[in-house]
Amino acid sequence: MNAAPHDGGRTVGEADKAAARRAARAIDALRRGWPIGVEASGERLHLLPVETGALEQALPASGNVSLLISASRADTLKLLNQRAAADPTLPIQIGLPAPVTAAEIITIVDPVLDMQYPMKGPFQSEPLSNPAAATAAMELARHAALLPAFLIVDEAEDMIRAEDVAAYADSSALTISAHARLPVAANSEAHIYGFRSDADATDHIALVVGKRDESTPVVRLHSECLTGDVLGSLKCDCGPQLHAALDQMAEASWGVLLYLRQEGRGIGLINKLRAYALQDQGFDTVDANQRLGFAIDARDFSTAARMLDLLNVPKVRLMTNNPEKVEGLEACGVIVEERLPVKIAANPHNEFYLDTKRDRTGHQL
Repeated sequence: MNAAPHDGGRTVGEADKAAARRAARAIDALRRGWPIGVEASGERLHLLPVETGALEQALPASGNVSLLISASRADTLKLLNQRAAADPTLPIQIGLPAPVTAAEIITIVDPVLDMQYPMKGPFQSEPLSNPAAATAAMELARHAALLPAFLIVDEAEDMIRAEDVAAYADSSALTISAHARLPVAANSEAHIYGFRSDADATDHIALVVGKRDESTPVVRLHSECLTGDVLGSLKCDCGPQLHAALDQMAEASWGVLLYLRQEGRGIGLINKLRAYALQDQGFDTVDANQRLGFAIDARDFSTAARMLDLLNVPKVRLMTNNPEKVEGLEACGVIVEERLPVKIAANPHNEFYLDTKRDRTGHQL
């Protein structure tokens, strides 16, 4: 157990690396507002991201405008009858008669504006042009931390395959790129490790607290929360959980904090702030994420498992109230010897949030 970290990890083929990099370039293009083409089953779907794209230049003055939106957004817009009957999770393609403005498109796809602009439509149901490509595009939007909504356009220079998106999600080529001693308030005997992926520009961090020995370390998987960890937000319990974990590691023989760059349960900082706005309108944290078009929890805990592997930590005592973290690590081969609950006092601003995590996502003490 006290072996030093290593530089290995699961071998990823060159073809998989190339596919993941193509997806990474497409994600960058979406964030810049550029159209992309997604190919599946020999057909291509050309898409412009609604949130970042130059809509006014792309919208026609006459004819029809086709939009691609998520299934959960279709729920909110009462478009259940326009779903593909075989798979209710598929994106939905709708048409609107031109002329239509960029502002009108935004009100259709952004649920935060629903109370301000309750009247939308009329919408015309359209056959889903390419289900596999449309589904891959929705996943790309999540990775780009954008609203999952696209304007269907005639052409795009950047082309990827639906399989490239899957390769990106499965990219395991993590390496330890940097390491340094880092005394922290909880324990002066700490070392920090920086992890980087071949495909993903996101860096993850591990803090090893105390001196490694043969005992099983106390481990915390902590997803980044700028508002809670840095600004001291009272809307969540992330900041107190982070510091409680460090304190408990300091009291144990040693521990490992994995700081995962998965803001807002994997939907990104801007979308998390949109979820906050929806919570201010009366929706709980689960409904807010779904109204935005995302999963309740879009995080990937396999990244944490690969980080533990690189740190030579095969067994953990896991600090969490979330059973999905235990299941996620165990599914990747990490032995969870014990689950250690994290008990944080509620405040008037996060009581409802904590109750929702308990009642709707299965969190336990």
